[in-house]
Amino acid sequence: MNKPATTMINGFDAARLGSLPERERSMIERRQAMLGPSYRLFYENPLHLVRGEGVWLYDPDGKAYLDAYNNVPSVGHCHPRVVAAMAEQAAVLNTHTRYLDENILDYSEKLLATFPDQLNRVMYCCTGSEAVDLAIRLACYYTGGTGIIITENAYHGTTSVTASLSPSLGPNMPLGMHVITVPAPDAYRAEGRDVAEAFAEEVSKAIAFMVRRGIKPAAFIADSIFSTDGIFSEPAGFLKQTLEVVHQAGTLYIADEVQPGFGRTGSHMWGFMRHGIVPDIAVMGKPMGNGLPIAAAVMKDEVQDRFGRDIRYFNTFGANHVSIAAANAVLDVIRDEDLMRNASLTGAYMLEGMHKLQQSFDAIGNVRGAGLFLGLEFVKDRESRAPDGALSLAVVNRMRERRVLISAAGIHGNTLKIRPPLPFGKQHADIFLETLEEVLHEAT
Repeated sequence: MNKPATTMINGFDAARLGSLPERERSMIERRQAMLGPSYRLFYENPLHLVRGEGVWLYDPDGKAYLDAYNNVPSVGHCHPRVVAAMAEQAAVLNTHTRYLDENILDYSEKLLATFPDQLNRVMYCCTGSEAVDLAIRLACYYTGGTGIIITENAYHGTTSVTASLSPSLGPNMPLGMHVITVPAPDAYRAEGRDVAEAFAEEVSKAIAFMVRRGIKPAAFIADSIFSTDGIFSEPAGFLKQTLEVVHQAGTLYIADEVQPGFGRTGSHMWGFMRHGIVPDIAVMGKPMGNGLPIAAAVMKDEVQDRFGRDIRYFNTFGANHVSIAAANAVLDVIRDEDLMRNASLTGAYMLEGMHKLQQSFDAIGNVRGAGLFLGLEFVKDRESRAPDGALSLAVVNRMRERRVLISAAGIHGNTLKIRPPLPFGKQHADIFLETLEEVLHEAT
């Protein structure tokens, strides 16, 4: 089932407003009047939250919701070390990067140490959208090209440039004139073909299409877990051939790490590292400051040098003192609480549990993921593998009613998107799996 052009996967239908309790109905009416129709809410029954702690969120009545979806508070909602770092720095100084300061240097050394040696420069901004926008500027300036290759249901941001690289925003959001899409690397529907070879071939065709029309390719950009395309993680290493194709064409490879980065995939700090590749630019955002607005592009020095000499770059709020303090605390928490290992262990435990459910429910066509970024795909029957977006949406909303939060992904919205904060442990996984089984018995 394709999502309607004016809605989003798991979006609230305003036509249902009259069925909601007075408190929530009044809030939504005020929201619509002041924020307008572009803003969307999740779930058939929108969620009203007032507090968060760890992997839990709380509504005004004190009911707890298990958060198995939000990757922005990567080390957990309101982590005390992050909160303390923010508060302490806010009470001392908060300015911009045009004054000398040790904090940004110390953090930059710590951040760059998590990357391969070739990625040795960092530029800061406030959001992942800004980071992608900056990466595209760098790629176009370095290559002299304008062509960008993306996947069919990618999401890369909300600026004019990044929205034009985000087909998942729907058909009413036009893609850029020099933007070419390729099918996502869907191993489940590869019909036995090597997914690495197939995906590299699609990218090669896109490059040839551009060149034949006089468009010089500048960049290929992908989120290495292909989150909005439907969460395609396997086999690890399948992006190597694509990197070779991109570089042979004199094009840059941009790894969008906003979703898979900061240890989420468990085995590596950055999603691209699972594939044994080194991109030319990597971008990060949301989880970097546990929700505080800080983002960055990390790149090879040769990619930045001429741009840096020729073009002045400044972002007033990018890498401000408070955001740097929060980001520094996030890296410390990931290390000190061994959250990458937890993501690996808990993710494997959840995958095992979902594979067991697959044996009992024919509607589960495929289960996949890495670390704490998992997908469960629903199909109408396993032989045709026809996507069942209606079932996915029903499961998401029934889980919400049982106070377990997830969402959906994929061009047909038929894949559960399971992406909890990194402290999510086996005890939380058990709640998730038990609730999912109950819902599946009802919905299938």
